[in-house]
Amino acid sequence: MKLASQIKPISYLKAHAAEIVRNMGAQQEPLVITQNGEAKVVIQNIESYEQTLEAMALLKILALGNRQIEAGNVETASAVIARVRANKGKR
Repeated sequence: MKLASQIKPISYLKAHAAEIVRNMGAQQEPLVITQNGEAKVVIQNIESYEQTLEAMALLKILALGNRQIEAGNVETASAVIARVRANKGKR
């Protein structure tokens, strides 16, 4: 993704807000808004935002799993299955 074409000053946002919102529905790329030449805000459509949140959640789960593996907090699949079957029989 190349953000260079998607960088606009805050004055552009102020002058074209309705057009930007209308176009964001069809765009997958985020829009970077600058203030005094410095990137300040990123605007993206809701679908893209939700995908970003889902990806972040999956990455957090993977990181947690990796930390548990490194700490040795793991069980074999057969041990987990046996424990589940034993607990199911108690109900």
